[in-house]
Amino acid sequence: MTTERPHPLLCLAAGLVLAYLVAPSLVVIAMSFSGGLFLEFPPRVLSTRWHLAYWSSTPWLDATLRSVKVAVLVTVLATVTGTMASAALARLDFRGKALLSALVISPVIVPTIVLLIGTTVGLVLAHTVLALPFVVLNVTAVLLKLDRSLERAARVLGAGPVRTFVQVMLPMLWPGIASGAIFAFLTSFDEIVIAMFISGSDPTLPKLMFDGIRYELNPMVAAVSSQLIVVTSLALGCSAWLRRRAERLRS
Repeated sequence: MTTERPHPLLCLAAGLVLAYLVAPSLVVIAMSFSGGLFLEFPPRVLSTRWHLAYWSSTPWLDATLRSVKVAVLVTVLATVTGTMASAALARLDFRGKALLSALVISPVIVPTIVLLIGTTVGLVLAHTVLALPFVVLNVTAVLLKLDRSLERAARVLGAGPVRTFVQVMLPMLWPGIASGAIFAFLTSFDEIVIAMFISGSDPTLPKLMFDGIRYELNPMVAAVSSQLIVVTSLALGCSAWLRRRAERLRS
């Protein structure tokens, strides 16, 4: 069996689009290694000065730890809630199912500007609402392709609903759950709009970066951004590997 190779013009167009999307990130990474006091491209002097300054700055590290703390809590809440919601939406038939599904997915398309009390709990809950659709979409995509005969066989052999889910479904669902958890973490960690409203006097890392762009314009923001680009790229690569893993498990 032979597969048709894509047209060279299509490959060229895809390459140009990819280069257009990646170029800004490469520019940011290059500017982060500037030894000057202001953002400049190309940098006249190469230095790791601003990368080292980030790791020795208490305000920046505090903001990073706050973002990680919020993102971890959001990941746990969104993953657990999203997995249960996916199981209900994919396996049960009930009145109002379409409305509930639309409500769960709505944060993807509804504007995120919302005013809440300036507490960590409020920030976690707001971020959980934004991250929940990514968990639901990833887990539901895996659930809909699972062989339901395995679940029926487990029930016939005497396993209850909880045991069936834990011992039969969960081993096949974990790539989708893990992929959803990664997107939930990145969604919370990188969120800026809600953080601007409710982070208060303890800003998250994206909020501190936003303030740095507005008031300082030194390469510190570029240094932090370049490190986040690396972390995000690794996380997305891990998510892609998990999706391929899920496809192999289904086959």
